[in-house]
Amino acid sequence: MQPVLGLKQNWKQFSLLVLINAFVGATVGMERSIFPDFALEIFGLESHMAMLTFIVAFGVSKAITNYFSGKFSNRYGRKNLLIFGWLLVLPVPFILNLTGSWSWVIFANSLLGISQGLTWSSTVVMKIDLVGEKNRGLAMGLNEFAGYLALGISAVISAYLTSNYGLRPIPFWTMGGIALMGLLLSFWAKETKEHVKVESSNTSSPKVSKAFWNTTVSDKTLSSVTQAGLVNNLNDGMIWGLLPVLLVEKGFNLEEIGSLAAVYPVVWGFGQLFTGKMSDHFSKKKMLFIGMLLQGFAIIALGFVFSKMEFIVLLTFLGIGTAIVYPTFLATVASATHPQDRAEVLGVFRFWRDLGYAVGALISGIVADQFGIVFSIIFIGILTVISGLIIEFRMPRIRLDN
Repeated sequence: MQPVLGLKQNWKQFSLLVLINAFVGATVGMERSIFPDFALEIFGLESHMAMLTFIVAFGVSKAITNYFSGKFSNRYGRKNLLIFGWLLVLPVPFILNLTGSWSWVIFANSLLGISQGLTWSSTVVMKIDLVGEKNRGLAMGLNEFAGYLALGISAVISAYLTSNYGLRPIPFWTMGGIALMGLLLSFWAKETKEHVKVESSNTSSPKVSKAFWNTTVSDKTLSSVTQAGLVNNLNDGMIWGLLPVLLVEKGFNLEEIGSLAAVYPVVWGFGQLFTGKMSDHFSKKKMLFIGMLLQGFAIIALGFVFSKMEFIVLLTFLGIGTAIVYPTFLATVASATHPQDRAEVLGVFRFWRDLGYAVGALISGIVADQFGIVFSIIFIGILTVISGLIIEFRMPRIRLDN
C-alpha cells in the first residue's frame, strides 16, 4: 500500500516522534543549568574557556554527526539511526558520575553530541517525510516545541536535584533513565523513506548537485539561512555556558539560576507551537529577520540588568526571537530543496547550525577571559544583529513565501 502524506493521515506516528524528541531534549537539558558548577566544584576549573570546552566537544561532535546523518539516513534508514543514537548516549551518565578526569567529561559530551545529532536529526527528517509540504512549518514547530520545552523542564529538574542531592550521582542517573525511555519508544517508530518517493513524484523543487557548496555558499536562500542558523546556536552556546556564571556573579543561588536558565528554552519551546504554523502562512524571510534582531537586542541588554524580573523579561524576549526563527529555518530549507535531497541538505544546514555551539563557546570563552563576561555577551549580541541584517539584504523570498 502506497504511503499517504499529511499530518492528519499520519498523526499516530507523528505524535510518537514528537514524544521521542521530548526525551531527546530532556537528555541534554539535564546538563543545562548545572555544568558550570560541575566543572568548578568537581574539577576546579575556573577559566571560562576551560569550562566551555564541554560545549565545544558537544557542538563539534553534533555538527559532524548532523552532516553524515543526512547521508546515512538515505542509505541505512531513519529509524536505524534513531535507535543507534540512543544506544550511544547510554554510557554518558556512567562516565559523568564515575570519572575524576575532565578529559572523560569531554569524551562523554562528545558521545552526547553524536547521539543528539542522530536522534534529533532523525525525528526532524521523519516528521518532514510524513507531513508533506502543506503543514511543514507546523510539523517543525511541534518537533522543536517538544524538544526545547523538555530541555527547559529538565534544566529545572536537574538544578532541583543538585540543590537537594548534590551534583553526583542523582542528576546523571536521571539523565540515563530519560535516555532509556527514549530508546524503548523508538522501537515503535516506523521507517519513512517510502513517503519521500511519494512526494518526489509531485514536486517542482530542483535537485541539488553539490549539496554542501550550495547550502553553505552559492544558493542565496540556503546559505543565508545557514549562516543565521550558525549564529543562532552560537549565541545559544554562549547562553548555555556563560549565563549561569553571569547569574552567580549577580548573586543568584543555584535554584534561582536553574529557574532563570529555564525561562529561555521554555519560552522557545512553547513559542514554536505558534511560530511553526505561522511560517506556513507568513513571509519566512521577514520572520527570520525579526527573530534574529529580537535575539540580538535581548542578548545585548542582558549585560546591563541586575534584578531577577529584568532577566526574566529579557530571557523571554530571547526565547520568543529564537522560537520565531528555529522552525522557520527548517521549513525554509525543506521548501527550497527537492525531497530526495532534503535529508542531505538538512544535514549540511544542521552541521553549520550546531557547529555554532562550538564557535559560540570558543568566542565567548576567549572574549570573557580577556575582557569580562558582560563584554562577551554584548559582542555575541552584536553578531546576532548582523546576522539578521544578512537575512534582510541577501536572502530572496522563497517559493510559496508570502
